[in-house]
Amino acid sequence: MLRDRNILLGVTGSIAAYKSVDIARRLIENGAYVKVVMTEASSRFITPYVFEAVTGNQVCTDLFKEPFNHIHLSKEAHLFIIAPATANTINKLSCGIADNLLSNLWLTYEGPALIAPAMNYRMYRSPIVKKHIRDLKQSGVQFVGPVSGSLACGEEGEGRMVEVPQIVEAAAKALSKKDLTGQHILITAGPTVEPIDPVRYMSNRSSGKMGYAIARAALRRGADVTLISGPSSQEPPEGVSFISVERASEMEAAVFKQFKKATSVIMAAAVSDYSPSDPARVKLRKKDVMSLKLKKNTDILRELGKKKGRRVLVGFAAESGKDIKSAITKLKEKNLDLIVLNDISRKDAGFDVDTNVVTIINRKDRINEYPLMKKIEIADIILDRMREIGAKA
Repeated sequence: MLRDRNILLGVTGSIAAYKSVDIARRLIENGAYVKVVMTEASSRFITPYVFEAVTGNQVCTDLFKEPFNHIHLSKEAHLFIIAPATANTINKLSCGIADNLLSNLWLTYEGPALIAPAMNYRMYRSPIVKKHIRDLKQSGVQFVGPVSGSLACGEEGEGRMVEVPQIVEAAAKALSKKDLTGQHILITAGPTVEPIDPVRYMSNRSSGKMGYAIARAALRRGADVTLISGPSSQEPPEGVSFISVERASEMEAAVFKQFKKATSVIMAAAVSDYSPSDPARVKLRKKDVMSLKLKKNTDILRELGKKKGRRVLVGFAAESGKDIKSAITKLKEKNLDLIVLNDISRKDAGFDVDTNVVTIINRKDRINEYPLMKKIEIADIILDRMREIGAKA
């Protein structure tokens, strides 16, 4: 969503201005073109040359250096971010005061805007600041943060600028099409773990990255998202309805409880096929030979296929190689609308990496193969294919 987008990054006079360098860097890493506009006060905290080195573009600070900069820059921008935004700047933007380049650009800009406040907690809770934030929100401006935490003055309170990844994610969301508004998408992610005893368990190598990426992409596009996840180091996206589970039986219960309100279901979790039939209540002693009696877990995807109705149902097939025939068999036997086949034998795809190589197959045996891509990019492709099916239903 950020690739090839022109982003204006406004930086105001807060000590949090040093974080804006990382904001610019991460936006560029995601393919954006960034122009930085600094207030005079912000240059007391960080030099414009740092931003010029990171972005490769001249930093704009002077309203009068180029007479029509306050018009040209805003016309070219797809998104206007102000991070950090001080109380002074927020108040001026709300009142329409234009006494520097940044505030003049604000008046001429007509696209989506994102503000990340940063100030002392007393300033943030001031009634006048609260009023101006409300007014800006009512005019369509999106805010991210602030959060509670340690402030530069040594005090604690709400007023700390949110971390850089949250701002970049909010930027991607602001630029995303909202074609999934009104949809409720149920997504599963991660592995399940099946206890052998209080210490040992059976599981698999799933990191949850693919399912979490789909949840993030769906949220960006306006969907209501419920994410049910097994143990994972991934952070649930802000705004998702998150349910944490461990065992396959817990995943099963949670899925069927949430299934009724879902318009689409994407089962990206790697659910254990088997579990120990009688887990020990105390730690088992080490033996030279040990055998486990296993029981078969419910095939959640198959059961969903029996009762999906008009819902779109998406499954995954993790295979050692590109076994399209097996994927098609799984799609038909489980009554899926789409199946996503990925080759787990590749080091740059499958488990615990940020990239994947997938083949997506639908009920009419339409096969689409995709090259190595980031999982967040694949997530949007999956949602596009899912939406196409939903539109024809």
